[in-house]
Amino acid sequence: MASKFETFSALHVPGDPVILYNIWDVGSARAVTAAGAKALATGSHPVGDASGFGDAQQVPLDFVFDNAGRIVDAVDLPLTVDFESAYSTDPEEGGANVARLKETGAVGCNFEDQVIGGEGLHPLDLQVQRIAAIRSAVGGDFFINARTDLFLKTQTYDDALIDQVVERGKAFADAGASGFFVPRLSDPAQIERVVREVSLPLNVIAFPGAPDKKVWADAGVARISHGPFPHRALMAKLTEMAREAIG
Repeated sequence: MASKFETFSALHVPGDPVILYNIWDVGSARAVTAAGAKALATGSHPVGDASGFGDAQQVPLDFVFDNAGRIVDAVDLPLTVDFESAYSTDPEEGGANVARLKETGAVGCNFEDQVIGGEGLHPLDLQVQRIAAIRSAVGGDFFINARTDLFLKTQTYDDALIDQVVERGKAFADAGASGFFVPRLSDPAQIERVVREVSLPLNVIAFPGAPDKKVWADAGVARISHGPFPHRALMAKLTEMAREAIG
């Protein structure tokens, strides 16, 4: 029987992407499981909003681990956790934090390259060291979804930016990443180039106004996340329902 790690990794098929409708707690995990999901993924923003701590590594580590463990215990699907920047800029400490996350039963995590609470992205050489340290700490089965926030830090989505995306993707692969996540990358032609030049399965995020998922699948995407948008839509609906009841 395949392990949860193997099952999760095998879902990343270019052209037939796994859909991750991001969750934040046991209740949302059970709801998405009932909808027919093949795997589950937390989003740092919805976890932060639902818990009241906020995003950008404001959720205490113990809460992150406890939340992940409760979800793993409540459902049978593999769970990956949005672990932001591993709660440390130090490679070894970040690796140790991800190892603790693996102990909860999670099969993978997102790991981003933006400077939390600062400006811009971590230098590529440092980010490569950080990914390598995580891989060393967690072993070969854990799915490290290495994320670059290049698209989130600019308004100019030209070929020069894609050059940087490809450079980071190749370096992340060499450092031991399992997948490559580029939030806000959406143009099919640019996606096709990244898929062609970076060996890792590509993850993009669905957002209001994004291309149809079939367009992305045809371009070679292997994973589509939904980020904070499900939680935001649900909270907007809750506010509307409450307004109707109160009014």
